[in-house]
Amino acid sequence: MSPDLFGNPDPVPTRTGGSLGNARGEGAPLAVRMRPANLDELVGQQHLLGPGAPLRRLVAGQPMSVFLWGPPGVGKTTLASIVSNASGARFVELSAVTAGVRELRAELDAARRELERGTSTVLFIDEVHRFSKTQQDALLPAVENRIVTLIAATTENPSFSVISPLLSRSLLLRLKPLTDTDISALVSRALVDERGLAGTIALVDAARDDLVRLAGGDARRALTYLEEAAASAEALGLGEITSEVLAHAVDRAAVRYDRDGDQHYDVISAFIKSVRGSDVDAALHYLARMLEAGEDPRFIARRLMISASEDIGMAASGVLGTCVAAAQAVQLLGMPEARITLAHATVAAATAPKSNAAYMALEKAVADVRAGRGGAVPAHLRDAHYAGAKALGHGEGYVYPHDLPSGVAAQQYLPDDLAGISYYQPTGHGSEAAISERMAAVRKLLGR
Repeated sequence: MSPDLFGNPDPVPTRTGGSLGNARGEGAPLAVRMRPANLDELVGQQHLLGPGAPLRRLVAGQPMSVFLWGPPGVGKTTLASIVSNASGARFVELSAVTAGVRELRAELDAARRELERGTSTVLFIDEVHRFSKTQQDALLPAVENRIVTLIAATTENPSFSVISPLLSRSLLLRLKPLTDTDISALVSRALVDERGLAGTIALVDAARDDLVRLAGGDARRALTYLEEAAASAEALGLGEITSEVLAHAVDRAAVRYDRDGDQHYDVISAFIKSVRGSDVDAALHYLARMLEAGEDPRFIARRLMISASEDIGMAASGVLGTCVAAAQAVQLLGMPEARITLAHATVAAATAPKSNAAYMALEKAVADVRAGRGGAVPAHLRDAHYAGAKALGHGEGYVYPHDLPSGVAAQQYLPDDLAGISYYQPTGHGSEAAISERMAAVRKLLGR
């Protein structure tokens, strides 16, 4: 399934080899039915729509690849659809969240064959910042040789997430958030247009103000909330949408996982706490929720690496290596294959024995440093490689541990103020049980 023009995860079939405009139909969501057919119907982005402006030239058929950078719901997919409609080109839509290198190369090969037959291709890639470097490298020759006209949408600064060779061969256009006036105009059109609600219901002024405010400059939200509110009003036998009806509709229409909102933090928190609590099934559930919601897999990988040291530590120190390898694989593979690697790392972390002893030991040591405890480094541990160090007593009396049968030298390592302190308190979990026994023997030799 592909998102609608404003990014809604509604069950609208992906259009490959045709215009998104053909997706309009009786059962299509309101946002799809109200998709602008040309630039004149587009709300907002007036800074890009003047005579001779890049978008006008692109729609007029001038071949150029562009990156559309802007927040969700401002019409990035819509612009790609308009370009495709105007040019008569094949329209291929890919999501960087789900498309792998194999699928990308297959589409580029198809575009090459179509070009030989005289048909050009507009390739729209949503959330292009999610593409790995390997995927972006695969795209570069097709853009450079104009096998495809690339229209890439991103909510993140492409300068930080897109390889320079690809960006330098494309035009970067910054899309602005829609204003309250833009959203209100969009709502007014949807209320009366035959493609929309066709005048079947009214929207009271207070509810309109609430709707515009709740949309937050996002046309996707505005039309989703309006459609749900209209359905609620109809079910209640009302001829108008009031603030109360809208409020109940918004509760139902609100996305349960929002990458940029509270649910984003709630779900990642539940994920890490499930890993920490060794509930592998819960951890996999929250992993699936994040992946299905389009969470950046690199973000998940980073959190797993942190958990591997904070929650597992020396009880199963190999898990950190697994999580680091998973993070590297995510970067190299991209989605959708990266989800398999993340599942591997999640299961490894959730099923491993747990210990936060290393983390807590550091916290105690940091607390002492911040409290001013420490003092001078013992003279026998100081740097003694330079001329004059011996005269200062640096290095004098240092015992090289490898010269001793035990491999442990009974000498003081901590500053005088902290002599005898023990920060690290290993647990009896996993590998740390053996470490605990060894540390007891070592500390005895050290006189602690």
